[in-house]
Amino acid sequence: MRYLTESFVVGALKRGRPVEQFLGPIAASGRIGVSYVEVRPVRGAYEVYVHSVEDVGHESFLDLVEFPPFDADSDEEDFGRSIATLQDPVSALVAAEEVTGAVRMRWVNESMAQDDYADFVRAGRPLSASPDGQPWPCAGTR
Repeated sequence: MRYLTESFVVGALKRGRPVEQFLGPIAASGRIGVSYVEVRPVRGAYEVYVHSVEDVGHESFLDLVEFPPFDADSDEEDFGRSIATLQDPVSALVAAEEVTGAVRMRWVNESMAQDDYADFVRAGRPLSASPDGQPWPCAGTR
């Protein structure tokens, strides 16, 4: 089972383990990239980051954290762009979902978002919907 139930997501965060979610393709100035969101426990709080990276992967190179930043002029991709810091794990998930369009039923453990990216690559990088037919999250700030 790839996706975590809400109780497993909250449990992972409370144990100090980050969770993440592949958000799909992004585009700007004729360039295509991908984004993902991460909720990371840090010193008793929960930080929410959105990562926007160039889509340079292929079936044997899927590690999203190794991709270059989508905006080469920005230094944000060392750790992503911080969008919230909250004291409660559920509040952090809600903030991530509201800002990025992430979906509660699609959170995965750290480094597992690349499995959704692999499905995206194998499906021919569909722009309108994820490989399982679900629409990509939509949010104005991704």
